[in-house]
Amino acid sequence: MNIEDWRAEIDEVDEKITHLLNRRAELVAQVGQLKQLTGMPICDPVRERAVLSHICRVNKGPLDNETLKTLFRQIIHQSKLIETHYSEIVIAN
Repeated sequence: MNIEDWRAEIDEVDEKITHLLNRRAELVAQVGQLKQLTGMPICDPVRERAVLSHICRVNKGPLDNETLKTLFRQIIHQSKLIETHYSEIVIAN
């Protein structure tokens, strides 16, 4: 394979990652609505620790656990913003 072949494969992976992150965001929005309807708080530190623990448990590398935790902390942060946004929509309706 040449560099263009590798880059094309990387582009495919990036597209899959983008799709999966958006799917995760859709699910998070649903959770945010449910939390609002049931009076649950947006922030759930126990769940956040469980997510980080899970990704470390399933990680087979080559990314190290600390790198993955850094990435997932950002994903979790954005998820909280999405949950907050969608819970505000539920309140408005």
